[in-house]
Amino acid sequence: MTSAYEKIYAVVRRIPVGKVATYGQVAGLAGLSGKARLVGYALYKVEIAGDIPWQRVVNAQGQVSYSTARNGADHLQKNLLEQEGIKFNAQGKIDLKVDRWPEFLAD
Repeated sequence: MTSAYEKIYAVVRRIPVGKVATYGQVAGLAGLSGKARLVGYALYKVEIAGDIPWQRVVNAQGQVSYSTARNGADHLQKNLLEQEGIKFNAQGKIDLKVDRWPEFLAD
């Protein structure tokens, strides 16, 4: 049985170091178009130190989606992305034209 979460995790595992994808983009690649929120729920469930590079998924504006429910993982996400070479502008946004993977698939 392949659950929606397993499909999402399979896509996220393919995002290379130094690239990001949006929640909507991951949903589309997983065959779950229109279910960006489901991607967020799935990634909230993963272990921070696990094999799923959850930090590489950002919102459609190219930002980390901050939430008090994430217990500081938002700031960790930004730090991990910066360690991978992702640059944030003064407004905390990533240039999706440069850093989005795969470039041909937008939300």
